[in-house]
Amino acid sequence: MLKIAKYIVFDIIRSKVLIAYTLLLAMICVSIFMMDADVTKGLISITTIIMIIVPLVSVVYATTYYFNAYEFTELLVSQPISRRDILMGKFLGISSSILGSFVLGVCVPVAIFAFSTTGLTMMAAGGLLTLSFISLAFLASTITRDKAKGIGLALMIWFYCSIIFDGLVLLFLFLFSDYPLEKVMIVITALNPIDLARILVLLQLDISALMGYTGALYQQFFGSELGIVFSLGLQIIWIIVPMWLALKIFRKKDL
Repeated sequence: MLKIAKYIVFDIIRSKVLIAYTLLLAMICVSIFMMDADVTKGLISITTIIMIIVPLVSVVYATTYYFNAYEFTELLVSQPISRRDILMGKFLGISSSILGSFVLGVCVPVAIFAFSTTGLTMMAAGGLLTLSFISLAFLASTITRDKAKGIGLALMIWFYCSIIFDGLVLLFLFLFSDYPLEKVMIVITALNPIDLARILVLLQLDISALMGYTGALYQQFFGSELGIVFSLGLQIIWIIVPMWLALKIFRKKDL
């Protein structure tokens, strides 16, 4: 498993795509901090970018690399190696590479310009968000053998989590506006890893007042130790469950 992961890491580094991704993130973060002396505004701007770019790159790159290395996967399957080790080795290799880019491109500038509890929370949320979308990418890749369908499904997952989900939530709030939905919204939030990460970071910035009564409820729950553990635990579940399903499909899949 570790040898497969090591090979994939070196192969990804040679492609130089993630190097460009790292430099892009670093340039964006440094530029934001240099243009605005207010660290809080800088963190808000970076959080907005993270919630869009990081999931998109993670899910698309992981899916694309999975299908580009399909022949290598077939070669490994023909060897006396368990399919679990093959898939987990690929996951470790791809996730460590993309996560390394996030650490160098975002975490290092944030640690230099805005090292605080909020900064650490944003780093943790972004890292878990990266891993969760890589896990979702593996699930999308194992469902189908067609590269175009796999990438399309991965893009639909990102599009749903980043755009469609919020629209559905607004529609739900509009249709059932006569009922108390504050506690229900906490449950609904758990259905989207992007919203979990966003709320966790925004509440650390003490701007929940802008979110109205629901924001006060979020502050009361997610702002507490139980809420933080709950949010981080759900983000970890978003990593484990899709990967477990992908592994279950991959074991029975006819390559």
